[in-house]
Amino acid sequence: MNTLRVTLPLLFAGLVVAAGATASGGMPAHTAHARTEAGTDCLPGPAPYGAMQSAPMPAPAAAPAPPAPPAVIELAPSPAPAAPPAKMMARAGLVASAAPVGQMVAAFDANTENYAHREANPVHLAATDPVSTFSIDVDTGSYTNVRHMLNAGRLPPADAVRTEEFINYFNYGYEPPRTRDVPFSVSTELAASPWNPERQLLLVGIRGYSVPPSEIPAANLVFLVDVSGSMDEPDKLPLLKASLKQIVPRLRAQDRISLVTYAGATCVALPSTPGDQHATIVAAIDALGAGGSTNGAAGIDLAYAQAAKGFIKGGVNRVILATDGDFNVGTVGVQALKDRIADKRKSGVALTTLGFGEGNYNDEMAVTLADVGNGSHHYIDSLDEGRRVLVDEMSATLLTIAKDVKIQVEFNPSVVTEYRLIGYEKRLLAREDFNNDAVDAGEVGAGANVTALYEVTLKGSKAPRIDALRYGDAPSTGRSGELALLRLRYKLPAGGPSKLIERPLGAEPATQESERLRFAAAVAAFAENLRGGKYVDGFGYDKVASLARGAIGKDDGGYRAGFVRLVDMAGGLSTTPVANTER
Repeated sequence: MNTLRVTLPLLFAGLVVAAGATASGGMPAHTAHARTEAGTDCLPGPAPYGAMQSAPMPAPAAAPAPPAPPAVIELAPSPAPAAPPAKMMARAGLVASAAPVGQMVAAFDANTENYAHREANPVHLAATDPVSTFSIDVDTGSYTNVRHMLNAGRLPPADAVRTEEFINYFNYGYEPPRTRDVPFSVSTELAASPWNPERQLLLVGIRGYSVPPSEIPAANLVFLVDVSGSMDEPDKLPLLKASLKQIVPRLRAQDRISLVTYAGATCVALPSTPGDQHATIVAAIDALGAGGSTNGAAGIDLAYAQAAKGFIKGGVNRVILATDGDFNVGTVGVQALKDRIADKRKSGVALTTLGFGEGNYNDEMAVTLADVGNGSHHYIDSLDEGRRVLVDEMSATLLTIAKDVKIQVEFNPSVVTEYRLIGYEKRLLAREDFNNDAVDAGEVGAGANVTALYEVTLKGSKAPRIDALRYGDAPSTGRSGELALLRLRYKLPAGGPSKLIERPLGAEPATQESERLRFAAAVAAFAENLRGGKYVDGFGYDKVASLARGAIGKDDGGYRAGFVRLVDMAGGLSTTPVANTER
């Protein structure tokens, strides 16, 4: 059996280095020189943060002669080589302590990722529960996070998969609204389900009006950057810095950019700066370094304070939190942070979250804060994705054109036996919430696409999932030509009461499914398979890939072809059980 052999002198030397780094602010090679909110130098924190300046390094003390012969500690085998103690402790935000070494090593191997558990939406009988209500959602982070896992050769935990975020990653080419009087168009389609032709898929699509980059209002953007020790990985802070640089050439003189960093301390690494000062902004990004614990709540407070200072009336005012989600100092509970953000959104400053990396990724926190902060959540798994989110889809990511958008579908029980909403489990609303303007809902950005799918079983179908009642049946409504009534509510960004859109939907399915419905169905089936495949009637990865290949169509950026490759990879890994939420 392999064992890890660590000599006591080496272990003690590592602890001394770690303790010394902590005592000196965790900055062995340079001194922090970022700005606090008040504009003075930051107090030393537990590790490097913010913009750094070189400083003379004190002469090292003479090392004591090692005892001979050295004592040896036998430790339990570890699945991966242990990092040097000082580096490990800096990454975890720890100081030297008397904790047993074996416990310390085990802590660094632990996977602390956090995904909220939600049961999949059930099937509803139209006769007894005809109304479905939910908030729209423009998040895409679940798809790219799962893509990151599959590219690394592993299937995701079921709770990491949110079907609506898979579907909404793709553009379905909906026609935009003819004018800006109504901020988005609505498209619908009813056609046979590919996994069971005895049922139908109802597609509801929303497309926001587009705004050219030159017409985007002046933007006040505060990038809140996690520079804690857990971000010291190639797919975290280095990728984040490269992604932030992608947006710099697009910044204009009328825009304002701030960089706020947080680890054990919070700092203004770049005070509010005109967007055309590209060299200054890039230099501040380059200076970011990682180390220490993670006081995200304090960073949020400072970022919103900076956003308030640079607030642009009638412009885009947004905090963009970039993190692996590992808050371990200060306010760390999701509910407490949720309450904090809900209070701050009243200022008119929205919050977008960007997730990075793995191992301690707190998906639940990142998603929840974006939802509460009137923003969106994205996961950055590559520089290409960073550019897509921050540059190619800048208007959809940053510029809100409709707020608190809710969808309600009332199914006609004389036509529909049962229905099921595919995804949106985290966005479900009570029926009475639809008309309550005080209830928060999702936002639509300029040019954004939002898609929802229902699986519908019509009267007379041979494939109902729920047995008919012996002693009751739905009364006829006299509207046999209508499948359902679709309602949408939204508010304009300037505020005021919500506006209502109503549209009856015909009950006659299309004879041929459109390309967009076939591809959306393939994406939905893929996500459902990753969650266990309960509702796709054995429509496995091979059939999903075949369906998607036949519906790739125009594929700018190659994202649809990339999806097919992911399905093939998942199929190859599918013998690996997905039984819990641990990787």
